[in-house]
Amino acid sequence: MLDSSYAFSKELDGVSVAEGVERVTEALKANGFGVLTKIDIKETLKKKIDVDFRPYVILGACNPKLAYQALQGEPDIGLLLPCNVVVQESGNGARVSFVDPKAMFELVPDPSIEEVATEARRLLGAACDQL
Repeated sequence: MLDSSYAFSKELDGVSVAEGVERVTEALKANGFGVLTKIDIKETLKKKIDVDFRPYVILGACNPKLAYQALQGEPDIGLLLPCNVVVQESGNGARVSFVDPKAMFELVPDPSIEEVATEARRLLGAACDQL
């Protein structure tokens, strides 16, 4: 697992972006998340501004129980939801990157939100490990 200050990632050698999206969708599902949105950046950039870009997909992942818990503690937390996952072409395959909820939710100084962020981080980390 590769980490930055706001994300953690995993390289999937020999895996296409399409297969990476399938794999991460299943891993998310196994950890209580569903994919609410799927944005194909390559397709969107070509269509909107006629530029070529590498395969790059943003998935908006949501764990309904954690989202509900967070929304009860902080009504505007929806501004930071869902948890984004990026699958992009990288080297000899695909790179899957998960937003780190702990980093993202540091903006909200509420202990109940910290608990949600910790659990979301644990579950997204488990999904990453399953890839």
